Amino acid sequence: MTSPVAAPGPRTHTVRGLLRTHRDLRLLLAAGLVSMTGDWVLSVGLVYTVYAVTGSTLASAGALIAAFVPQVVTGLVAGVYVDRWSRAQTMVVGNLLLAVALLPLLLVTDAADVWIVYAVLAATAVVEVFVATADSAMLPLLVEEPGRLAANALNGQVGQVARLVGAALGGVVAAVWGLGGVVAVDGATFLVAAVLVRLIRTPTRVAAEPGATEVSGRLGAVVQEWLDGARTVSRSRALVVVLVFTLITSVGEGIMGTLFAPFVRDVLDGSAATYGTVSSAQAVGGILGGLAVATVGARWSPRLLFGGGAVLFGAVDLAIFLYPTLYVVAWPAVVGMVLVGLPGAAVVASRATVMQHHSTDAQRGRIFALLFGVGALALAVGAVSAGFLGESIGIIPVLACQGVGYVLAGLVVLALLRDDPE
Repeated sequence: MTSPVAAPGPRTHTVRGLLRTHRDLRLLLAAGLVSMTGDWVLSVGLVYTVYAVTGSTLASAGALIAAFVPQVVTGLVAGVYVDRWSRAQTMVVGNLLLAVALLPLLLVTDAADVWIVYAVLAATAVVEVFVATADSAMLPLLVEEPGRLAANALNGQVGQVARLVGAALGGVVAAVWGLGGVVAVDGATFLVAAVLVRLIRTPTRVAAEPGATEVSGRLGAVVQEWLDGARTVSRSRALVVVLVFTLITSVGEGIMGTLFAPFVRDVLDGSAATYGTVSSAQAVGGILGGLAVATVGARWSPRLLFGGGAVLFGAVDLAIFLYPTLYVVAWPAVVGMVLVGLPGAAVVASRATVMQHHSTDAQRGRIFALLFGVGALALAVGAVSAGFLGESIGIIPVLACQGVGYVLAGLVVLALLRDDPE
């Protein structure tokens, strides 16, 4: 199926050309910027609040588990429906549901109410699988192949700008207005994102591939559709490499999500504002790295950007986690987070490009959802492990495993991913 986007010209695949000629891409990027900014506000404010109230790394792990375990189950079926529904409409309805689902957080006042946080995170996690899968599957419909690396880099830029603004804002909002302010900001961003996506004109419901099973609500049909996507992944060397990479690095992300707030608070002796500043610093390097990938990234192969970027990312992360053993102060962490954003941008853009290149529009939702679900499962494993090990062997040694994981995953990509298309 040919996407009804502007016909590619010699300059339409550049950053400026994409933004000038692709109205719907601008709307999708704007919606992502607004929504992800709110997500970072909530993430920073909520994670820090849970740890500050309970003082337990297990409680922090519980928040991540509540957010990601439901995504494992939902990921098994979400992609099936995203491939059959309008992806834009899925995002609109999903954003509206997310805005409403945040409201119970307003009842949280002390440690006894942490269960409400877990319940809200579990509910929103289910909806977010549909929204995130639809978002990932929709971008290739808006941009033709020559411009997708630049478009993915721009999408990564959006995430980094959102992190820069949202993480810093989240620390401030949590400190000044508490969890209520955090909920209000995040809820408003979901509403704005829904309006922006609603304005997209490109048809985002794709025709099923010949012979595909129609989803009628029966479990057997859903399972068959999911298996079709899983078989596509298993037959693609590139997608298997991405799957392995996702497994390894998502365990590390679970560790990072559980222990980074304790790292800033207990190891670096930082406050909520310090946590927000350190968390947002990665976005500075991510913005610079994203600009570089969007403008000159086509000169390098996705394999080199993907694998080499992951190795560098892991090496810098190791430096961030280990330097406090010699020097306890926050500013080197800020510098390190800026530096790690540079290779991080290359990993995000090239990984998305590889996934899009080796999947079709009709199956892309299922493939993205499968990888998303696998990542959520691995992240939950990392969070549980970090929750127990952080209290038994210490924060720094466990966090170091995250950096090592990225280095190993990058080497896997460099060794197994081919430069030539399948």
